Amino acid sequence: MATEEAGSALSFHPMDQFIVKPLFGDGPINWYTPTNVTLWMALAVVGIYLLLVVGTRGRAVIPTRMQSIAELAYGFVHKMVEDVTGKDGLRYFPYIFTLFMFIVFANFLGLLPRAFTPTSHIAVTAVLAMAVFLTVTILGFVKNGAAFLGLFWVSSAPLALRPVLALIELISYFVRPVSHSIRLAGNMMAGHAVIKVFAGFAAVAVISPLSIVAITAMYGLEILVSFIQAYVFTILTCVYLKDALHPHH
Repeated sequence: MATEEAGSALSFHPMDQFIVKPLFGDGPINWYTPTNVTLWMALAVVGIYLLLVVGTRGRAVIPTRMQSIAELAYGFVHKMVEDVTGKDGLRYFPYIFTLFMFIVFANFLGLLPRAFTPTSHIAVTAVLAMAVFLTVTILGFVKNGAAFLGLFWVSSAPLALRPVLALIELISYFVRPVSHSIRLAGNMMAGHAVIKVFAGFAAVAVISPLSIVAITAMYGLEILVSFIQAYVFTILTCVYLKDALHPHH
């Protein structure tokens, strides 16, 4: 009996938090069905609007807290784009800034109790990554024409190795959206799953204090990871944009 009670106490499913569910009813999910994913993505957009539009509409000389946060975010991403891509990459700053803010808000909102993290789903991050991949690829050919293929030709290498290196470069280029999307989704999913596992052990009285300490530590780490993953996704986008603007090795 004691074994059964202990087993039931430890009966938890850390991956259930990632299940996509319709907001209304229990029917099948179609492409137009409002789900918990669409709800929390919409809340992320609303949060961005409140910060960047409502929070800065006063344009005070001495900024409010919200205006200060908005200005810090703007300056942070602006400097990142300029440092990585150069002055000619600043015209694409609005797109990159939008990516950064959406991922940051989606990540941080997912840390709220009973919330859902859209960026923990590969379906969401894959769309973001494919949008970046297609944008920089099309831009590379539009800006450079056939010279964009110079991205795959390592002219500094010995002539005999250049075809092999070109093949490797080509494969790595098409793997970009895969690694770009999996990195973000995998990190967000793993952190939330670990927190849920520790929360499951909190039901056991003997180890509940240790479990609470572990949850607190993991939550603090997840706050850091939420920002870092948005930063990594954004700076990789800047690197890919730089390749499109300046494709020559």
